[in-house]
Amino acid sequence: MDKIKVLIVDDSAVMRRFLTDALAGFSEIEVVATALDPYIAANKIASHHPDVMTLDIEMPRMDGLTFLSKLMVANPLPVIMVSSMTDKGASETVRALEYGAVDFILKPSLRSDADRDDFARSLAEKIIMASKSRVKRRKAPSAPSIIVEEKHTADVILSKNDPGRFRTRSERIIAIGASTGGTEVIDEILMNIPDTLPGIVITQHMPEKFTDAFARRVNDKSRLMVKEGANGDRVYKGTALVAPGGRHMMLRADSNGYWVEVVEGPPVNRHKPSVDVLFRSVSQTAGKSAVGVICTGMGDDGARGLLEMKEAGAVTLGQNEASCVVYGMPREAMKLGAVDMEKDVRGIIEYLKTLE
Repeated sequence: MDKIKVLIVDDSAVMRRFLTDALAGFSEIEVVATALDPYIAANKIASHHPDVMTLDIEMPRMDGLTFLSKLMVANPLPVIMVSSMTDKGASETVRALEYGAVDFILKPSLRSDADRDDFARSLAEKIIMASKSRVKRRKAPSAPSIIVEEKHTADVILSKNDPGRFRTRSERIIAIGASTGGTEVIDEILMNIPDTLPGIVITQHMPEKFTDAFARRVNDKSRLMVKEGANGDRVYKGTALVAPGGRHMMLRADSNGYWVEVVEGPPVNRHKPSVDVLFRSVSQTAGKSAVGVICTGMGDDGARGLLEMKEAGAVTLGQNEASCVVYGMPREAMKLGAVDMEKDVRGIIEYLKTLE
């Protein structure tokens, strides 16, 4: 089996060496070259033909975002951004995903051997996933399981049968779940639907700070009011609430309508926020009044929750394989029989428009 060829692009010699060493222990991966700026990287791409590239944002001569936007027009390949855990880093990473990056990873703390090992496993997993992803050429812009850890289900946050915790409502509600490649899909959906649709609740796998930056960026381009969900926020017609990174978001209802509860808790299916947690709460709170949409992403988070929504009478949609960056979550939902209709992104948008 051919190894996955990786090009590392970072202006820090220390980080280039660290990333190279971090990947050395994975037999499926080979770092074929490194580069300290985009100009050198362009030459390395031409000579080494990497399968995946890791890319820093702040570099001399040309920043990573500019390089990425040019690359995805001229010579697209899967790119993983190496991002800092800052407000600026979050904002720029969201832009990178918009420009076509497949995924991102936070720069490691390097405080302990355990931190370094966790980072290495996570990076390797993302590279393997990226090597299998579908990367599309962009128009010129106007401007195998490696990690072994405890796997919780949505039961740790809310039980399948918990009478008294929910007041069922009959108003329509839309629930969307996504992971890798999902930011672009959600962006496209929310930009192309009217603000007269039912309220929308969204879980997109992203860490703290990044969900807020993502919601703000989509809000600037959408007719809807899009924001990161906060505990107690009401879900009104024409609004979309994004689950905050590092916490789970659930749909609740009272005599005044729908609202969201944001809680702590362990990761579910290795994710926090988890799509399964959101979808299960929607199944219990809205039942047949809900529409569930599961989009591109690696793994199976959301598949069981979508099945529970379908069993409660909800209409369920899955993004089709041809339009997914990673056909993982929708595939698992299809295997469970949780999907009523499989559609591309445009088809999902057109269906949602019928809910006015």
